[in-house]
Amino acid sequence: MHPSFDLAVETLKAVAEPTRLRLLFLVSAQDLTVTDLTAILGQSQPRISRHLKLLVEAGAVVRHQEGSWAYFRLSDLPLVSRIVTTLRECVRDEDGALARDLEGLERVRRGRAERAASYFAQNAAQWDRLRSLHVPDADVEAALVEAVGGTRDFGSHLDVGTGTGRMLELFAGCCDRSVGIDASREMLSIARAKLDAAGLSRASVRQGDVYRLPVPRGSFDLVTLHQVLHYLDDPASAVREGAAALRDGGRLAVVDFAPHDLEFLRTEHAHLRLGFSETALRQLLEGAGLTVESVRTLAPADHARDRLVVTIIVGRRSLGEPDRASGDTPALAVA
Repeated sequence: MHPSFDLAVETLKAVAEPTRLRLLFLVSAQDLTVTDLTAILGQSQPRISRHLKLLVEAGAVVRHQEGSWAYFRLSDLPLVSRIVTTLRECVRDEDGALARDLEGLERVRRGRAERAASYFAQNAAQWDRLRSLHVPDADVEAALVEAVGGTRDFGSHLDVGTGTGRMLELFAGCCDRSVGIDASREMLSIARAKLDAAGLSRASVRQGDVYRLPVPRGSFDLVTLHQVLHYLDDPASAVREGAAALRDGGRLAVVDFAPHDLEFLRTEHAHLRLGFSETALRQLLEGAGLTVESVRTLAPADHARDRLVVTIIVGRRSLGEPDRASGDTPALAVA
């Protein structure tokens, strides 16, 4: 959409200041906190906060709160992204300030990567054990991509319960914009480090509740819930909320386990539900107003009882389908 003349003027006024322009360049690369930006620019916290406040008020930057922390990122407004892209390409860095900013940004990225590596090292054993219970992740991901339509352009992607951000990486090449939502600040830190390392500047993550997603309704072409529902006490509400974020014609994909009796997943890994039958998953999607397009199951080759079967189900929001985020859903058949 083309902005009004007055909005364009106000945006240009907000950008037309040295520190604010440097801030825009930085937050266009990735989500950053005031602490990050203070360290990179070598300016005081009150000064950085004041400039960020002006940029947020002008709509050039968006702010996402995570507990006591706040992250800042470039706005999705086309005018803002074009201004930043054009200036980055044509501005001459005469005093080296922009180069030093990039060096500071790289230090922030290295710090995130080191913390992520430490977290993975501490938890690698239990994650490897869980992965060994089902078919390889690569097989699940390939089947998921095929189920939602291959590698065509989706436009926008929302990953609910994003964890380490793997789904954002998987669909990055198919989307102009990707957003991951998770309640865990620790997981979001890992996801940011991974997205930084992969150079995925069009993907972002933010803290949020799966039952009250911090995104506009009807704004995404693809919504994924990958291995999320078994952690939730109310999976129907989460699916309804995800469906409400879809544009007309958009798809929602759920990846989860089929019913099983591995009780240690409940006692040791916080799984509230020991899998979902195809009937239960169909009820969830249809109760959210979606038409089920496909269901696929991936079973380990040995079919052993102590192994997990993965189910992938995809639903589509029909044109003009009413929002059922707050409506009633049929009783869930868990088994």
